[in-house]
Amino acid sequence: MMQTDVKAGYVSTTSTVYAARTRLKGLFITPGTATGSVVVRDGGASGTVLISTATAQDGTPFSVIIPGEGVLCATDIHVTLTGTGTTAVVFYG
Repeated sequence: MMQTDVKAGYVSTTSTVYAARTRLKGLFITPGTATGSVVVRDGGASGTVLISTATAQDGTPFSVIIPGEGVLCATDIHVTLTGTGTTAVVFYG
């Protein structure tokens, strides 16, 4: 099995985390002060949804663990954040 180094990108606004082919390995999400969501896409803001999760307004951080080799992102990793103050650390490699 081929292993790669895992990298991390922090997002506090909707943005592309990594602009090339890679594998999504996991997320660490910190909800803000309003109910919201985190949506991870391959192919920019209108690309294919890979993962979507709701966030509570309580500010309790949580992890999204992706087993095995992760989820292939053929184009890029784009994250859409909703909910005031929601942030995420995206692990990829």
